[in-house]
Amino acid sequence: MTIDQKNKIMMFPKIGKFIIIFFSIAFIVAGVRAYQLYRYVFEENIKNEYVLISPENATYGQVTDSLITNDILISVKAFKWVAKKKNYPMTIKPGRYLFEKGMNSNEIVNMLRGGLQKPVDVTFNNVHFKEDLAGKVSKYIQADSLSILNLFYDAEKIKEYGFSPETFRAMFIPNTYEFYWTTSADEFADRMKQEYERFWNEERRAKAAEINLTPVEVITLASIVQSETSKKEELPVIAGLYINRLKRGQLLQADPTVKYAVGDFSLKRILNRHLEIESPYNTYKYVGLPPGPINFPETATIDAVLNYEKHNYIYMCAKPDFSGYHNFSATLAQHNRNAAAYRAFLNANKIYQ
Repeated sequence: MTIDQKNKIMMFPKIGKFIIIFFSIAFIVAGVRAYQLYRYVFEENIKNEYVLISPENATYGQVTDSLITNDILISVKAFKWVAKKKNYPMTIKPGRYLFEKGMNSNEIVNMLRGGLQKPVDVTFNNVHFKEDLAGKVSKYIQADSLSILNLFYDAEKIKEYGFSPETFRAMFIPNTYEFYWTTSADEFADRMKQEYERFWNEERRAKAAEINLTPVEVITLASIVQSETSKKEELPVIAGLYINRLKRGQLLQADPTVKYAVGDFSLKRILNRHLEIESPYNTYKYVGLPPGPINFPETATIDAVLNYEKHNYIYMCAKPDFSGYHNFSATLAQHNRNAAAYRAFLNANKIYQ
């Protein structure tokens, strides 16, 4: 065997050892990288619960800046890596997104990329004017207050829903509803029409027919009843009183309708000059219900009208004690005594308007 042959034989073990070492290192590096990528994708990446509002035309940079500025991510690098791999920068979707502790980068990007919003509870109650409704609802959804308010001036749209401009507010029944933040004004109105139809089920429609009122007329009466008292136990009593007047063809003489006609619900005392206001909503002048609701009555008040208390009262007057309760009477003589006591109470407390 020559010397060259011996040297070649001796080199093979060295080359083999080098190959083994090389692949071992490569395997370790690959394993480390694989573990790193696994952590990028599946390890928790939320520090604190956070709600992200991503408006229309938001950019990837704006989304990431919001998360970084509010210190939401445990690893910004992991989020960006997964976002890039899943092409999120090119698929930004508007919405309201809830980031919860325990979520990993994969879940975060899937949520944002898929537009998987967290619904928001939209609550509106104790609303007198359409401006109040628009202001309250716009706090929860993307539609601004002006676009919601404009619904009440869109005669064609109102007609499509089956209402008139005077009765349209009857379609918006106060409650708590789930909406996505991306809801537009038209989508909000569509949903309110659905909820209106759902509320007016067969049972409620039958009760309305029993008192010879349409659903809109029931809501119109309920709007008056709701303005008369803050005491729930009085609602069916007052409803019964006004139904008695309607059946007799008497003027309702409801002070809240005068306040509506004047445009001032803060009035504490209705004066003769207020009673002379020329308006179809002035029930001291015109028999029957006004053209439409004077506010947005709640479901409890609507049901109080449908389940009104049967009695013979046709008069009511606030009790002279700031309690918020009323005295009810069946005769004018008793009512005049109650009214005189209340006027004396107002004068004694220097309440003149």
